Parts: sequence; structure tokens; C-alpha cells
Amino acid sequence: MLQLNQFYIGEAVNFMKENIPDNFVDLTVTSPPYDNLRTYKGFVFDYQSMFKELYRITKPGGVVVWVVGDATINGSETGTSFRHALYAKEIGFNLHDTMIWEKKDPIPQVKQKRYWNCFEYMFILSKGQPKIFNGIMVPAKTAGKKRNDTLKQITTGKQVRIQKEWVTAKERIKKNIWTIATATAKEINEHTAVFPEQLAQDHILSWSNEGDIVLDPMCGSGTTCKMAWLNKRNFIGIDISEEYINNICKPRLKQYGWNESNLSNTINY
Repeated sequence: MLQLNQFYIGEAVNFMKENIPDNFVDLTVTSPPYDNLRTYKGFVFDYQSMFKELYRITKPGGVVVWVVGDATINGSETGTSFRHALYAKEIGFNLHDTMIWEKKDPIPQVKQKRYWNCFEYMFILSKGQPKIFNGIMVPAKTAGKKRNDTLKQITTGKQVRIQKEWVTAKERIKKNIWTIATATAKEINEHTAVFPEQLAQDHILSWSNEGDIVLDPMCGSGTTCKMAWLNKRNFIGIDISEEYINNICKPRLKQYGWNESNLSNTINY
């Protein structure tokens, strides 16, 4: 028995194995701990087991958004992000897109022999081709302008350029580098690693529709769950920390009409 729009305390991989059936989740939006940059209640993260379970429970055409970066140790970046993405491909996921979260207000760093780091990767992993894509549109700078130019096109696995004449529309699809401010000071004080609400919301809107099931297996402060709830998706939030679930996630959603004792959408299987 599994209840949607609910938080669960437990180790995520075991919880998924025991409670979530195959091909069940439409979208996962999460950010894992990496490179021991923070201690999550002493929990050691096993990304390989996590990916195997996520692949099993993701519906065909479903998507996993994996937000991750790299530590710099002894003058070298760890490459953890790439290992995660390549392993996901190895077990069956498509690496549908490699996106960048450019932090609008990155934390200042001590002077060193490298450029100021200001981003994390957002790997879009899909089980087959994504079933849903609601592309976010932004105003086009050259709206209404007639153009005759070459365009890049992927045909039978090859990249070619084609000549085309067109009039620029009022809007264009957003680029895959998203410049978004980091989480608020209040949220950061409550939890050691918080990604911003806009980041979670934009991915939820992009890769799911109303009524779909959105998972965060390491939900922390509940950002993914909150934005799923506000955008009329069903959520499942899992975290190993009872403190985070009871002191941050649940109070955060209760402000928006969520009530754990008044949920009727229970799934039996």
C-alpha cells in the first residue's frame, strides 16, 4: 500500500524496493549528496543502487532530473557528476539532455588558480524517449524579423545544417542553461543543501502534466514536493531524516492546504 502526496521516513533505495512498483513514477526531481561535501545524518550515498531502483520504477517515457556537481580535492575536480551520468546510461537510461544550473548569486570563494565556480549539472535522464515535454518559452529578442539562415538538424543520428527562411516568432524555447538564484537564507538555515523552488518548478512543468506522479527520493527540505503539490501533481517524498520530514517538509506544505490525515489517494497493488 502506497499513499500519494505523502512523506516517508526511510532509506530511499530500500523504501523503493519494498513499496514502489515497476513503471510507476512519471518524473523524479532530486539532488543527491556527493563527494562527502555534507554529512546527511551519517548516511553514505550509493548512487548505483539508487539509479537501478529509479530505472525500475520510472514509467516508459518518464524522466529523472539529477542535479549534481563536483568537489575540488587536491586541485582536481572529482568527476563525480560524469560518473553518475555515465552509469545511468550503462543501466539503460538515455542521457536526454545535459543542462546547466547557473547560480545567479554563487557563494564567493577563496582566491585560487581557477575560475569562480557558479554552476551545477542537471542531467535529464529518460527511460526511452520522454513522453512529455512542455517546453518553457521566453520572449524572442528578434521577434517579427525575417531571417534566411542555416539551422542545425538531427537526421538519422547525424547532425546536418539546412538552409531555411522564416520570420522569428514572439517567443522561443528556453535554452538549456538556466540562470536561477540560490535558495533563500531561511531555507538554507533549515537544511544544509536546498535547491531553489523555481528550479524544481520549471522541471516539473517541463517533464510532467497535472495528475502525474513526481518523486523525490532524497527530499530534504521538501522543495520538489511543495512545487509538485502547488502545480497539481501527486508527490512522493522520501528522506532518511525524521527531523527533515517532520520539522521542515510537513510544516512547509501545511501552509498550502496539505494535510497528511486527509488524503484519500491510496494505491493498492
